[in-house]
Amino acid sequence: MTITAERKTQVISEYRRDEKDSGSPEIQIAVLTERINNLTGHMRSHKHDYHSRRGLLQMVSTRNSLLKYLARTNREAYQTLIGRLGLRK
Repeated sequence: MTITAERKTQVISEYRRDEKDSGSPEIQIAVLTERINNLTGHMRSHKHDYHSRRGLLQMVSTRNSLLKYLARTNREAYQTLIGRLGLRK
């Protein structure tokens, strides 16, 4: 259900703006998307895991808020990020 430290480091290195960046909205959205994808797979096989469902919905809501912020502040970065992540917006 959780992502490994190596995978998180890999995602951060793929989506960071510069060498020292570790917390930009792009990175936060990418890490949340990775976690959401992993938890979605878990939910497919464990349909009655309502506690994990609640956590999944919270992560989706947080990602949505970050996406709205990024779209409002930097439209070009928003467009490229949703294209790279394969999100529908």
